[in-house]
Amino acid sequence: MFFCLPIFFGCQTKIKPEGEQVLRLCPRCHNVTVFPAKSTTWFELFWVPIVPISKKHMWLCGTCQWKENVPKDQVGLRSNNTGPSTGAPLQTWIPPNQPGYQPAYIGQPVNKT
Repeated sequence: MFFCLPIFFGCQTKIKPEGEQVLRLCPRCHNVTVFPAKSTTWFELFWVPIVPISKKHMWLCGTCQWKENVPKDQVGLRSNNTGPSTGAPLQTWIPPNQPGYQPAYIGQPVNKT
């Protein structure tokens, strides 16, 4: 008697935020949504993660999904204020010191300061 049982296996990549979650400026969409993350590829058998195959540290933008891998020699150096790929200090977002939009109505005097 012969039984044919299907075996489901594959590799899935899971991305999780890591380290201090200080947001940085994205070079593609120019939003302040880039954070450090860790990508792990798992070998799965019947949709259960069994063995991690590879791990990568990266910068990931939460808005446009831009990502850049961090070289292995710079993984521990990410806590300083250096940005993705350039090594230059990144600008953190500072809210503008301006009042919000105030529409002017017809007949209302405009107050210019």
